[in-house]
Amino acid sequence: QVHLVESGGGLVQPGGSLRLSCIASGFPFSNYPVSWYRQAPGKEREFVAHISSGSGSTNYADSVKGRFTMSRDNDKNTVYLQMNNMKPEDTAIYYCKAYYLYGFWGQGTQVTVSS
Repeated sequence: QVHLVESGGGLVQPGGSLRLSCIASGFPFSNYPVSWYRQAPGKEREFVAHISSGSGSTNYADSVKGRFTMSRDNDKNTVYLQMNNMKPEDTAIYYCKAYYLYGFWGQGTQVTVSS
């Protein structure tokens, strides 16, 4: 059974940093790309970052480019999202998505950026 479990969310002040993790199980993780999405209150879920399976190439939403870095450790079946210089508008529930079969989502982790 496929599972994706996000962790690492919390409360951080503007300008601060957090690192999110998404641990995957139940499928050949290293063979599939993964994305991070986020959903703020009253808004639609939006794309944040993506990492490929092979080369581990990444791409980012313009709103996070230069501040967020996505990486993966295939030995640990885990992807990470390092978030630096965070802003109040980064406040959202963050989800990881694995592009295995029709796609699988984690349950999300809350990130709040506030002073």
